[in-house]
Amino acid sequence: MHIVLVEPEIPPNTGNVARLCAATRTVLHLIEPLGFKLDDTQLKRAGMDYWEHVQWHRWRHWDEFCATVQPGGRLWFIESGGPRLYSEVKFNPHDFLVFGRETAGLPKNLLERNREHWLRIPMFNPSTRSLNLSNCVALVLFEALRQQGFQGG
Repeated sequence: MHIVLVEPEIPPNTGNVARLCAATRTVLHLIEPLGFKLDDTQLKRAGMDYWEHVQWHRWRHWDEFCATVQPGGRLWFIESGGPRLYSEVKFNPHDFLVFGRETAGLPKNLLERNREHWLRIPMFNPSTRSLNLSNCVALVLFEALRQQGFQGG
């Protein structure tokens, strides 16, 4: 599996996602611009000493990342307002779970162009704006891994 963070802004969230990727042997993709420096203390603290165990890539922009996606690798865009729940699709081992910036999410034009792969996490209280990014990543990733029988566990 692959996790893609598009322009992440908050170091502890990215550090927590890196730690999750290390524990699950999931590849992490960070797409610039980043809202922090990769040597940020908070980033390292949240990722603890797991960074050496993370297979990760840094991309200068979205198009550079997209050029590396191999045939068969599907991009799933997780963002509020999606037409389907994340639990309604069958994930494959080479899929990419794409998440946007903490303050702005994914670009609307990207979501509209990929409507068939736009997924949402249900939220029941209309007064809440969003869930924490690292929680969302964990939720969807573990559903994908569950569907695959937790291979490699």
